[in-house]
Amino acid sequence: MSVSPKEVVHHMMQKDAFSRWLGIEILELKEGYAKTRMTVRADMMNGLGVAHGGIAFSLADSTFAFACNNRNVLSLAIDTSINFVKPVKPKDVLTAEAIEVHDGKSSGLYQVIIKNQDNKEVAFFKGVCFRTGKSVI
Repeated sequence: MSVSPKEVVHHMMQKDAFSRWLGIEILELKEGYAKTRMTVRADMMNGLGVAHGGIAFSLADSTFAFACNNRNVLSLAIDTSINFVKPVKPKDVLTAEAIEVHDGKSSGLYQVIIKNQDNKEVAFFKGVCFRTGKSVI
């Protein structure tokens, strides 16, 4: 049975209360690729008045998960990192784009670029996943 990337990610989102709490919207999907968007809320700020780093990280991590699982092969993160290059503020609209760099049988490498509503890069995320060989659906 062939399952489309959209079906896989829809299935994932139904069970992903955290991504829904973040307000993540799916903009585009294709095999090994995902593009998402979310709006930063006041309750996501840290004590310094900028978005908690976990917000941008979580957006990137979810987008990474949608990209590396959307072929319906259950894939789990084994290494991730992020570099923040611009502060994120309340009401910023962030777009994350996960691009597959390597699609191996047992692993995948992805770069996620996060930009704000002014098309300015705010963070760069790298994720490596392990492919379990099991199906998501």
